[in-house]
Amino acid sequence: MRHVHLWLGLSLGLVFALLGLTGSALVFYVEIDKALHPAIARTEAASAPSWTSSAWDRALAAGRARWKGAPGKWSFEATGEDGMIPARFYPASRHAGHHAPRLMVWFSADGSRVVRAEPWGSYLMTWLYDLHMDLLAGEPGRQVVGWSGYAVLALLATGLAAWWPRGTWRKAVAFKRGAGPQRRLRDLHKLTGLWSVVLLIVLSATGALLALPEIRTALFAAAIAVPDDVPSPRSAASSGRQIAPSEALLAAHRILPEGRLAFVDVPPAGAEPFRIRVQVPGDPHRRFPGSYVFVDQHDARILAVQDIRRGNAATTAIGWIRVLHDGSVGGLPTRILAVILGLCPAGLLVTGLLHWRRRTAARAAMNPMESRS
Repeated sequence: MRHVHLWLGLSLGLVFALLGLTGSALVFYVEIDKALHPAIARTEAASAPSWTSSAWDRALAAGRARWKGAPGKWSFEATGEDGMIPARFYPASRHAGHHAPRLMVWFSADGSRVVRAEPWGSYLMTWLYDLHMDLLAGEPGRQVVGWSGYAVLALLATGLAAWWPRGTWRKAVAFKRGAGPQRRLRDLHKLTGLWSVVLLIVLSATGALLALPEIRTALFAAAIAVPDDVPSPRSAASSGRQIAPSEALLAAHRILPEGRLAFVDVPPAGAEPFRIRVQVPGDPHRRFPGSYVFVDQHDARILAVQDIRRGNAATTAIGWIRVLHDGSVGGLPTRILAVILGLCPAGLLVTGLLHWRRRTAARAAMNPMESRS
């Protein structure tokens, strides 16, 4: 087990440390980005737009006027906080989904003007996000990150097995202060791993599930049930006047009146519907909840509803993956804990490498003929 743990650590340690450090920074992704742009953050102090606010209509009009002639989808975020309205603009592209090329846009609180606009990946926090998600290598990098997450589980398991006490537990968890550097490094590596191993297993497992959704679906299908598919309805007509976002929101609010608005996805002209993302009671994630209302973009008819409360056990379990991974499950205390845990892989890498190098050097000194051969 020690040999397996050693070689897994030497091969995976750098990736594990990188993912941990970038993950720590991303726990407070929004707050750090606001701190890096204080002048823009201070420009507005109006109340957050509600379900019935006309600010959504004005923001869409301002965005389409700014990028006139560029068809694409708009996604407006309802933060629930006073100030600017964050949004994403996805120009028409052969790529689809959340990771398609996009422009990050911030509108004034009343939606009347664009305050800030930057391409995704062009500023620090989005660059760190891409580094964490796919090592800046797109889909191949995401595969590496995902499978590395599963390999890290083996690294942690072998480390725990190699440590498992054969004598007294008191000795196994002790830190010998008066020992030599080699023993102190070993104890520091051991104790850092021991206090963090369970939570690092949670972070690694949830990260792997987020990075590889196809594997996640297969695992949940085998263990619990096939997760519910998110509906993909189409508007009845493919052309005609597109309703305003406020009309779509009014229709969606009637269906889920107890829900909290999270995102308003406005499609380009065509057959795609409006998609209203909602946090219903019991959904653990505030920012990226799992319930949706799909509204016909031409006549405001409800086309489909995805209510996480009516999903099967697999769908319910999937709803907890992100909050466990980003530390938001318990609010500010668990987010701070997630930051600290993200630093542990780097500490384990450094102490493990130093211990291995000192041990190798000591063996070479004791057996010079063997080292030369």
